[in-house]
Amino acid sequence: MLHYLSNIEMSDNTPKEQNSIPTSKVQRSAKFVKTGFKVGGNYIKHYSKKLFNPDMDKTELNEDNAADIYESLSELKGSALKVAQMLSMDKNLLPQAYTDKFSQSQYNAPPLSGPLIVQTFKKYFGKTPDKIYDKFNVRSSNAASIGQVHQAELNGKKLAVKIQYPGVGDSISSDLKLVKPFAFRLLGMSEKELDIYMKEVEERLLEETDYELEVRRSIEFSTACAGLDNVVFPKYYPELSSKRIITMDWLEGKHLREFLQTNPSQELRNKIGQALWDFYNFQQHELRAVHADPHPGNFMITSENKLGIIDFGCIKEMPEDFYYPFFSLTSTGLMENKEETIKAFRQLEMIHVNDSPKQIEFYYTMYRQMIGLFAKPYITDHFDFGQTAFFDELYGFGEKVSKMPEFKQARGVKHFIYVNRTNFGLYNILHELKAEVKTDTFKPHVTLEFAAS
Repeated sequence: MLHYLSNIEMSDNTPKEQNSIPTSKVQRSAKFVKTGFKVGGNYIKHYSKKLFNPDMDKTELNEDNAADIYESLSELKGSALKVAQMLSMDKNLLPQAYTDKFSQSQYNAPPLSGPLIVQTFKKYFGKTPDKIYDKFNVRSSNAASIGQVHQAELNGKKLAVKIQYPGVGDSISSDLKLVKPFAFRLLGMSEKELDIYMKEVEERLLEETDYELEVRRSIEFSTACAGLDNVVFPKYYPELSSKRIITMDWLEGKHLREFLQTNPSQELRNKIGQALWDFYNFQQHELRAVHADPHPGNFMITSENKLGIIDFGCIKEMPEDFYYPFFSLTSTGLMENKEETIKAFRQLEMIHVNDSPKQIEFYYTMYRQMIGLFAKPYITDHFDFGQTAFFDELYGFGEKVSKMPEFKQARGVKHFIYVNRTNFGLYNILHELKAEVKTDTFKPHVTLEFAAS
């Protein structure tokens, strides 16, 4: 092992490595139980303090719980940490302390140590990485929720090697069952709604941990999107990949946070924002399947000031019976026709068959307002994502709805989970960029009539 490490510079900022990872159900369950005890202790401490200070809020409690849960999920990695990452992207679902802590997994989680990485190569290739590549850096360049990335070289070409954490793909179902009580307490969803959420997450995660599927999709999507302006993709190498390892070209560039620290010009922000908008809307409206993991860690801004896309693990396909009613509502004057709008809401299961006339009117009014807000970028040919008023209104409405008892029951087809995540994630990145974007480049395909249901 020493010859791997001979040319690696150590840094005080290097995250502490893990030398082991719990892989069995018993080990992972024990970790959740231990974390549950910690969280319980935090509540006891909070309410003890509150006896002496009745005006005390939950800020300290949320910070303590967020730190303990994140530490546990970071050690477990996999689907539980991925769920935390997803929740951190929705500013309405969690208190700020959780959002801040969980968002760390978007950029860098604690990496696994070299020996564990070498074991993974032996398992899937029957040889160590130095027998596959001319050079392989055993210290990871980036570690996230499901895998970590290492730099390698072969035949003079710089490569990125993504390696999945041991046990992650085999523990998805059991992990989600273990994380469910935490999610139930944090999210305040009804059990039925939480079950729908977890089932959809499980389906996507099972796909996301299949790296052979990811390589095929990466090649397919990067080829389909090759004609887009200012968007670049790495080349993928199926012969150097396996079910748990992916080899691709190394893309040089800066992550969004690093890019913004260079104080880029408005023109450059707009250029990157336009590339991001076109990338997503081309997929949604022309491919009807979309890169559904829009956290900042999946994008690079290259030295040529182009948008590099480095992860196609999570893809959400949109069936026609979802696509047409949803995007027709966002992109036309359809909502001026109450009868057709209600038909579309019924098709999307936002209004249920057994709803009373009063409920129909309530949900029609609320969803019309909700979609109207979401659709603002779609109904003009340009949109300034740097404006704070739009996001204040959007998140303010989301916070209001999250507290309403009428929304504690499950509403909407399962496709909303990842489509909402995708589009709000896109909006958030464009907001961070403060980009002004031409929004009519790839228009939705729409229909103005829906069958009664």
